[in-house]
Amino acid sequence: MVLAVMAGCASVPPAVPAAPAATSAAVEEGRSLGQPEQPEQAFARWVKAFAATAREAGIAEETLRVAFDDVRFVPRAVDLDRRQPEFTQTVWDYLERAVSEQRVVRGREKLAEFSAEAEAAAALHGVPAPVLVAIWGMESSYGANYGDIPVIDALATLGFEGRREAWARGQLLAALKILQSGDIDRARMVGSWAGAMGQTQFLPSSFLAYAVDADGDGRRDIWGSMPDVMASTANFLARAGWLSGQPWGAEVRLPPGFDHGRADAGVRQTGAAWAAEGVLPATGAALPDLIDTAVLLPAGARGPAFLVGPNFRAILRYNNSTSYALAVGLLSEGLAGGGGVQAPWPRDLTALSRMQLLALQTALNERGFPSGTPDGVMGPATREGIRRYQRSLGLPADGYPTIDLLERLLQP
Repeated sequence: MVLAVMAGCASVPPAVPAAPAATSAAVEEGRSLGQPEQPEQAFARWVKAFAATAREAGIAEETLRVAFDDVRFVPRAVDLDRRQPEFTQTVWDYLERAVSEQRVVRGREKLAEFSAEAEAAAALHGVPAPVLVAIWGMESSYGANYGDIPVIDALATLGFEGRREAWARGQLLAALKILQSGDIDRARMVGSWAGAMGQTQFLPSSFLAYAVDADGDGRRDIWGSMPDVMASTANFLARAGWLSGQPWGAEVRLPPGFDHGRADAGVRQTGAAWAAEGVLPATGAALPDLIDTAVLLPAGARGPAFLVGPNFRAILRYNNSTSYALAVGLLSEGLAGGGGVQAPWPRDLTALSRMQLLALQTALNERGFPSGTPDGVMGPATREGIRRYQRSLGLPADGYPTIDLLERLLQP
């Protein structure tokens, strides 16, 4: 689940809506019928049509009334959904904020405060308590900021706006099912602009699949019940493939002459096999006996190296960002009393902007190093194109994009 954490509280008065952008399919339909229509009318008509679909899917009339009688368009949701940041940040900048000393100290306090709830969830689902608290810290700053936008309003807005209508409609129907089940009332059902809810930010579909009533009150309350928050998060990770007794990964040192092209999510073997190649733990501890592990170089060949296994991939299913999963792993270690990353980061490198990545992808393709359709976003195809280009230059094939590589590619 990729989400944006908003500042706010559990319940706030609905804001007076600004007029929605007149770009939806509903507006276009009105134009085709020769009926001039105000954006507010188009939004109301979209909601009415969706309610009819939801009724056919088994949503009761009373639930529809509660959900949609006072539904509001949320301009901020559209703005944030459309916004594509031009500039990215380096992994070390991200980690300095995500795993700050303040967050570690606060997390240790929260781990002690809610140890009974976290340990109960850990015992039942096999996910360690520090990992659960780390995700809680990442998603909502330990419950301080989990969003203030009514989930129904946010998802209805995104459905009407149309860029991701099919996705938003599915999540909105799931949200109606949650309301109908009585797990939460509409006023308390708040979250991010994208509909992620509660203290560990579940999308409605994830709530239906993984949320747990751990306190036995008949409701799955990931907003106010810490037993439910911890158990639901643990259940998600367990169902995502978390292996009890295995760490998420470990920082390692690579041997001289290591082929950095093998630092790839698709190249997996046991920790013992990596150790046989000379991969060593970064600290004095023994290399964990991990299975099905890969070498991760989040900052390329010059930065720290990690050995990551199935539990790292389970965190990725929670939020498909390598930096996020690494932050959860490192934060959980910090909460358990561990230290930080041992190897230095290559701080002289800067993150490429989206336009620079687009230029790099275009140049790779033109030079005969296929990197997929240029879109300004790093992915497996781009990484492989970079590796092929690096090999052609005799450089470590780590697949990491740098300004130097871009400048070389752009030379005539």
